[in-house]
Amino acid sequence: MTQEKGCILWFTGLSGAGKTTISAGVEQKLKTQGYKVELLDGDIVRTNLSKGLGFSKEDRDINIRRIGFVAHLLSRNGVIAITAAISPYKTIRDEIREMEPHFIEVYVKASLEMCEKRDIKGLYAKARSGELKGFTGIDDPYEEPTNPEIICYTDTETIDESIAKVLAYLAKLDYIK
Repeated sequence: MTQEKGCILWFTGLSGAGKTTISAGVEQKLKTQGYKVELLDGDIVRTNLSKGLGFSKEDRDINIRRIGFVAHLLSRNGVIAITAAISPYKTIRDEIREMEPHFIEVYVKASLEMCEKRDIKGLYAKARSGELKGFTGIDDPYEEPTNPEIICYTDTETIDESIAKVLAYLAKLDYIK
């Protein structure tokens, strides 16, 4: 299968909203169909590319810029670059959008309550108890996208429905057949 143009699929949302699960599902479907695709998961990138950065606003911005730059390089070389990072600040997401003409923002939307129920790492509980400071959605803001290309409502949609929604959008714009 020949892939003509790359893009950035930028998944954003609270911790526990479903970014990693949906993005991995999209990646798998695209790879199965023979597309060039790379998944840049926030946790993995932070361990490798952004090691040593903390969680201050400045460090978060640096981390997101690094993810955006790598995704841009991949995209311009015909790869569908999938990112899955909280990326809580609108200004930085908009900065990446300005850099990349083929930017598709996917807002993985779930209520804070649902994200807390799904929290297998116990991060929300630590944030609520004060043990973890600057946690997005608790004592650090998450700025919701104002005009994302795709919204996955993971409180009410199944994972398969969300994956299908993303793939349908890619097909509509001729990134995939």
